[in-house]
Amino acid sequence: MFYRDERLALFIDGANLYAAAKALGFDIDYKLLRQEFMRRGKLLRAFYYTALIESEDYSPIRPLVDWLHYNGFTMVTKPAKEFIDSQGRRKIKGNMDIELTVDAMELAPRIDHIVLFSGDGDYRPLVESLQRQGVRVSVVSTIRSTPPMIADELRRQADNFIELDELKEVIGRTPREPREPRDPRENDDRIADPAG
Repeated sequence: MFYRDERLALFIDGANLYAAAKALGFDIDYKLLRQEFMRRGKLLRAFYYTALIESEDYSPIRPLVDWLHYNGFTMVTKPAKEFIDSQGRRKIKGNMDIELTVDAMELAPRIDHIVLFSGDGDYRPLVESLQRQGVRVSVVSTIRSTPPMIADELRRQADNFIELDELKEVIGRTPREPREPRDPRENDDRIADPAG
């Protein structure tokens, strides 16, 4: 439940939200997501948290990070750490839990309602603390994936659970199909017919 005059802040765990949407078979349109929550209340901030792999020349997430930064989102990033696990596999770790928690605690005195886009059970103590400070907390994730993407303890602690799948029509877009390279010999419809 949302009230039109309440001050809202969005806290988006980028990796977690991406995984939940992918499990449900759609991509998030962040412009629509921001518009939806601006409609639900007075949106003061929309934070997006993600770790970036800085050793790669091209990061597939970099265009999204840049777009979000220029379109009203407060970006919180840090370099991901690369390591080799016990089986010799290359792993990447980029946990943003502490950054998100600190920002939420700092903003709590100036906000009425926080919307947390994550299913990570590690956030349960944060939600509990925010509630003790008088902040209502809604959590957005999914129970419709196999396995569910939200920890049961987080879902129980939240004032409101929002099923991501139910937002699909409002904030989703179908995943892009990989584009096949065009054959340059094909007729390009964009070129005007010189005879016309």
